[in-house]
Amino acid sequence: MTTLTIRRAQRGRAIRRNITAYGFLSGALICFAFFSWYPMVWEIILSFQQTNFVDPPVWVGLENFRTVFADSAFAPAWLNTVTFTALALVIGYGVPFVVAIVLNELRHCRAYLRFVVYLPVMLPPAVGVLLFQWFYEPETGLFNTILGGLNLPALGWLNSTDTALVSLVIVSTWMNLGSGTLIYLAALQTIPGELYEAAELDGAGIFQRIWHVTIPQTKLILLVMLLLQVIATMQVFIEPFLLTGGGPENSTVTVVYLMYQYAFNFGNINGGNALGVMLMIVLLVFSTIYLRVSRENRS
Repeated sequence: MTTLTIRRAQRGRAIRRNITAYGFLSGALICFAFFSWYPMVWEIILSFQQTNFVDPPVWVGLENFRTVFADSAFAPAWLNTVTFTALALVIGYGVPFVVAIVLNELRHCRAYLRFVVYLPVMLPPAVGVLLFQWFYEPETGLFNTILGGLNLPALGWLNSTDTALVSLVIVSTWMNLGSGTLIYLAALQTIPGELYEAAELDGAGIFQRIWHVTIPQTKLILLVMLLLQVIATMQVFIEPFLLTGGGPENSTVTVVYLMYQYAFNFGNINGGNALGVMLMIVLLVFSTIYLRVSRENRS
């Protein structure tokens, strides 16, 4: 067999291998383009049009954006969304990491406890939200019953402007706790045990080991989860939709919930698209800044 024949055979195998790989990749790209890129492009187009999907669309430029800006609910919706995101970072970002550290240190019942932690993720979101609706009941709810047993005053939870948004954050944190915990667990198990042994020999306590070993070794996944947390929480919808309806006094109206109101309650789908474009731009700017800062920190 000549060298030329061998090269042709190798080239043929490489081509067949690449064709198979591109075949699998093309399916994912087609699905992503059809269900993600195509709707985003149409969202941008519809935000500059006025249409009822019966008559031909009319190009109105920035009119939909002006309508949304003039809405009295526009500023509160953004403020509530940013506040929800900040509270979710304070409450929901660190809790899965702490739970993962605890589970990683356990020697018994580890598999069972992982199942318990991940169980809320397996529930349909509507079921989890409605479960907390019973927990938050002013008279017969679980939380106020516990407070009464401790001789503490009952809280309004979903009926008070002071606690409604925090109550939604608690629901969101509980429903998403399992996913974050399992991701952190996977990252923790990649840390070499020698690093902890060396830290122990140097006299480091548990909190020092977490600070000097665990966090630096999981820095990349912590940064990625931070970005995903912000993107997910700024698109919160199910919790205010099912639990509060945006109340009380619009204290839980979020940007995505206001988009829903424009499209399905006000009959102004173009205004809803304009709001969606604004949110997309905000998340794009945040993601760009975040990725640049995290890249500089890694270098």
